[in-house]
Amino acid sequence: MAFKINKNWIVLLTALGIGALAAFGAKNYLGRQVAELEARDKNKVMVQVVVAKSDLAKGSTLSSVNMATRAMPKEWAHSGALTPDQFDRANGSVLAYPASAGEPLIWAQLERQRTPTFSARLTAGRRAVTVPVDEISSLSGMVEPGDLIDIVVSVNKDKQHFTFTLLQSVAVLATGTKASQHDKNSEGRARTFTTITLDTTPDDAKRVIAAREIGRVTALLRAPNDSGRVSGQRTDALALLGLASGVAAISSSVPVIYGGKPITEGLQLNARAGAGSVEPPQAR
Repeated sequence: MAFKINKNWIVLLTALGIGALAAFGAKNYLGRQVAELEARDKNKVMVQVVVAKSDLAKGSTLSSVNMATRAMPKEWAHSGALTPDQFDRANGSVLAYPASAGEPLIWAQLERQRTPTFSARLTAGRRAVTVPVDEISSLSGMVEPGDLIDIVVSVNKDKQHFTFTLLQSVAVLATGTKASQHDKNSEGRARTFTTITLDTTPDDAKRVIAAREIGRVTALLRAPNDSGRVSGQRTDALALLGLASGVAAISSSVPVIYGGKPITEGLQLNARAGAGSVEPPQAR
């Protein structure tokens, strides 16, 4: 008696085979897709952004309590997203629009704040004083905000010329109207200016103002990390250049003639201060 195969079994076995092949193919396809995605993610540049820890309503104040950082691919990050290194500027700001938990916070969500004034650059107890300088003493525009300079003063007193260092390692806040190194000359050329603004103590500010009134102020540029002290001694300008002609107390050997007759003995020209005058003998 011949064995008969049930057609239903044939259909079932065929379906199982096709299903197994489909499952195997799908598994391989999904495996390749996952591998590609993982490889793509490994090559993505990640950036840190600031996000809200929970949903925040309009008017909420930003702080380290309700904000956190999160890594995300750079290509997905909003160009105006707030980054951790910028958070100090936004800390304490008020939300103009609600923020959702986990979503990057952008600057446009914050209420606009007034641009910081120049005085915000000063710390408590410091003063900004502006000094007029010419092109020579401004180093032909080479001084930049943030540089350190020495202030040298040249004055005339009692027919003498003195030069001395008034202040040392003074921070420059601004040159002319430029308060940042990022400000550029529109023509790309070196800037010249007639004033520099300095960060000083109140007493030093008074000294600078006094120096402006009685002498000439010159700026000497320092190296960025140079904190060395220089002599503040007041020096006669001619002596500084080796041109001083000192008047010493000496005896004159030059004959002095009184009443038409030379005197070679007994009389000396005394140049010391307070010395009595010598009366000439009566002319004959």
